[in-house]
Amino acid sequence: MPKKFIQRFSPKPETLKAHPHLKYLGKALHNPGLWHLNRRSASGAIAVGLFCAWMPIPFQMVLAAVIAMIFMVNLPLSVALVWISNPITMPPLFYGAYRLGAFILQEKVVDFNFELSFSWLAQILETIAPALLLGCFILGIGCSFLGYLLTRLIWRFTMVQKWQKRNKKYN
Repeated sequence: MPKKFIQRFSPKPETLKAHPHLKYLGKALHNPGLWHLNRRSASGAIAVGLFCAWMPIPFQMVLAAVIAMIFMVNLPLSVALVWISNPITMPPLFYGAYRLGAFILQEKVVDFNFELSFSWLAQILETIAPALLLGCFILGIGCSFLGYLLTRLIWRFTMVQKWQKRNKKYN
């Protein structure tokens, strides 16, 4: 059943309530609707988490938490899904987003060598930022829609299977 699977991998409410970046949200974190897990809250949380995972900004978890609070979806799941884009996966994800954005904007893909300096970062963001942001936005919307839809379908399928199994047992 998806609910038990999701609950097994979701962070505990106490952990998130104690998180230093989320403490400023205060009493809003104590809303029970943010911790409830059903088909609507899980699919919405997956959409929020996947969208925020594609945003090339710091503090993606805080953004996911705030959006989850606005839409009243499962907070732990939305925050946990942000970690799809982690330090290991970020370079290929964002490079793919940049390539998509450059293709849509019909720009030439810029080759660059990594250099750890603010001047290099400012220069490279000036040249690739529009394509990167467009690609991230499109992939964020697409992945969140697909995640929402797949979660609803899988949840529905497993519930139908459960009902059929229960009906066979009693018939």
